Amino acid sequence: MAFVTGLTFGGQEWTPQFINSIDPAKCMGCGRCIKVCAQQVLGLAEFEDEDDMLRMVAEISNKDRCIGCQACSRTCAKRCISLEPKKI
Repeated sequence: MAFVTGLTFGGQEWTPQFINSIDPAKCMGCGRCIKVCAQQVLGLAEFEDEDDMLRMVAEISNKDRCIGCQACSRTCAKRCISLEPKKI
């Protein structure tokens, strides 16, 4: 299966990983991923956990704007963001 690939400045092939989902049960709502995203892909949303407590968590609000830089995932301390390459 073929994926979208690019080249680094040095000429090495690179496969961007685009945001696929965020696990709201793992997300602690710190907002680091939202702050680091230069494309405004992420936002905050209310989430009701298993204890019926409402809390704010990250959500994908503009998935089409994702450029595959993976900054959100690298910043996430809880590893709740899943990424995937884009199929051609």
